[in-house]
Amino acid sequence: MTTSPTQAPAARVALITGGAGDIGLGCARLLAAEGVRCALIDLEPAKARAAAATLGAGHFGYGADVTDEPSMQAAVAAATAELGPVNVMIAAAGITGTTVPAWQIELKEVRRVIEISLMGTFIACRAVIPGMIAQKWGRIVVIASIAGKEGNPNLAAYSAAKGGAIALTKSLGKELATSGVLVNAIAPAVIETAMNRTVAPETLGYMTAKIPMGRLGRVEEVAELVGFLSSTRLGFSTGAVYDCSGGRATY
Repeated sequence: MTTSPTQAPAARVALITGGAGDIGLGCARLLAAEGVRCALIDLEPAKARAAAATLGAGHFGYGADVTDEPSMQAAVAAATAELGPVNVMIAAAGITGTTVPAWQIELKEVRRVIEISLMGTFIACRAVIPGMIAQKWGRIVVIASIAGKEGNPNLAAYSAAKGGAIALTKSLGKELATSGVLVNAIAPAVIETAMNRTVAPETLGYMTAKIPMGRLGRVEEVAELVGFLSSTRLGFSTGAVYDCSGGRATY
């Protein structure tokens, strides 16, 4: 018999990739306010530590490369040693890449986007899943994108990577369905973040025009959904994709 997904451990410990970024840190702030101890992961250790310091005592930052499995395994081990077993993971690390047509983008840039935005998510999941299975409880939230469902022009690599992240979520949700570990994804439309400020104005305008609410999403709105998906309130949903798109999503 497996443990019910609603029977959470005494303490929740969340590992957040891209933890020094806008969405990652926004999610960490909400989780910390709910009593979750957070381990923020960033490629630059100083940024990770500085971001964690804004959360107050009991939260830590670690430098790790999400595209390197030993690096991520070491970060999980360090977080476990200082905070306790990781039972929540938010996969928020990702990059958009260059905004150009698919036939003009350099292949090295395509590989970089896919390595970080897809393989980084895959590796982060692999790093935390065994420990969650051992605890018979876990929550994984993958920050995907509406681009992974619809495809955005001039962002083919990013769209492909996020589409892969959505498929990964569905696969893991089925693999872990009876383990007490629930895996879900969020597909935001364009959100007010530093990353999206690097997107070409015409592309940003195209994406915003497709949102019926007529505005960009806010980090706090994504974080609220993450809070639910990483909590005991979630019990009968896994392998699902939750939209946060201001009405843009049609399926």
